[in-house]
Amino acid sequence: ASGVILEDQKRPRRCGHADGKQVLPLEEYLEKLNLVLESRRDLVVVARTDATEEDDILRRAEALAGTDADVVLVDGVRSVEWIKRIRKVVGDKPLLFNQIAGGKSPRLSLSELTDLECQVAIYSTPCLFAAHAAIDSALTDLKEADGRLPEFVPAVGIGVQRSTELLEKNISRHHPVRESVSV
Repeated sequence: ASGVILEDQKRPRRCGHADGKQVLPLEEYLEKLNLVLESRRDLVVVARTDATEEDDILRRAEALAGTDADVVLVDGVRSVEWIKRIRKVVGDKPLLFNQIAGGKSPRLSLSELTDLECQVAIYSTPCLFAAHAAIDSALTDLKEADGRLPEFVPAVGIGVQRSTELLEKNISRHHPVRESVSV
């Protein structure tokens, strides 16, 4: 891993855009965060709060910005106005915005996020939701075929070779491509 998002939620954890989240006491979370920060070597650490009460959001965002974390994330931010308020208390620390399809936060473009001084954006749900739909469809097809794998049709899906190519392409964006070794 080259990065980690450490959240302040109690267990059971929930999506930052879901209702019913509970957060740890700030001091307890800061203790955990500082242990991670002290033990890291080459790791980007995002300090995340899932607080929902207005005063607590700002208090926690300011406290997270005061740590050695690389980035601050307040998840489930409900408006542009709140992004601006959070930006003020975070100061110069990079701010991450979590785009969740159907979530609580406004849908914003990269240029709008740049104007709001958000330096990092996460777009996890387009791929996650597409994967969920594809997995559900594949499992339904397997059930209907009594567990028999379908014939591979290149125009419909991808096979082992294309899957490997896509994985190597994505990995090589961040790491040098290694020569394959035949066994």
